[in-house]
Amino acid sequence: MNLKQLVNKSKDKSNFNDLKGYVAFCNEYLTYIAENLQAIIVSQNENHYRFYQYKKEGNFQITRPINSKLMYDAKAFAKTSKEFIKILKGIKTIDRKDNSIREIINNSTYTIQQSIGSALDGLPAGQSNTARKLNGDLFEHFIRLLIREIGIECKAGTIHVPIIVANEPQFRMSYQHDLIIEKDNDIKVIGSIKTSSKDRIDKIFIDKFLYNKLTEKATPHIAIFLNDVQRKNARKENEYGINSTFLPGHFKGYTVRLNPLDGVYYCDIRPNMKTESILKDHIKTFYNLLIEDIWKFI
Repeated sequence: MNLKQLVNKSKDKSNFNDLKGYVAFCNEYLTYIAENLQAIIVSQNENHYRFYQYKKEGNFQITRPINSKLMYDAKAFAKTSKEFIKILKGIKTIDRKDNSIREIINNSTYTIQQSIGSALDGLPAGQSNTARKLNGDLFEHFIRLLIREIGIECKAGTIHVPIIVANEPQFRMSYQHDLIIEKDNDIKVIGSIKTSSKDRIDKIFIDKFLYNKLTEKATPHIAIFLNDVQRKNARKENEYGINSTFLPGHFKGYTVRLNPLDGVYYCDIRPNMKTESILKDHIKTFYNLLIEDIWKFI
């Protein structure tokens, strides 16, 4: 399969109706890049990040930054993807302290989604907005598929909140959410699923505040992100690096003064999220959601 075919396949959502479709695409993409890249460029400020440069068929375009500590190659993914599905299906009985299981969940999720994103980076420069929208939609769908695979029903949709005045419903407000988990007709979890928190973190905190204020409930709100890095604009030719798109001040301010989120999860977690006060208490690596936290919510 050539790059054009991969790009066209990544643009067609019907190829990603189930987890098999996501895994199959990732296998094809990883097989392609194993032999067909012009170059792999090392980030100059955080060396474990890489940029893939396509050959002439991809107009020598350069992809988003890829964390080489998380991204499997074709050979490793061909083996690990089978384990990934087995782990999801049997997640209630796995050894939750087994670091290899945690790594497989996190790195497989990252590898699959970044394969899609990197393929979409092969679109002509004028279609970057299309690529972003497609990548975001496919990530949302992917996460919901993972949650269903572990045995929990979930959906995206609109919640209609009745506004009560003097014990009488007056009208309804509508809220659109990426993730809704219900049990016995009671909403247990509301979630936001985004490839990054850039330009979105404020809304997620405010949505929780408004929803719980209007419903007079304490419904858990969570956020799931792929990563928070982007390519840094080079001052010199061939000078590549990464920037963080995470806003720690905003996150801390909303957590302390508005309301904390009930869970924030990253596949590619930033170093300061593991060490800084407040951040380290409220942000976790993605595998924690599937292995532990989601069961507490329901």
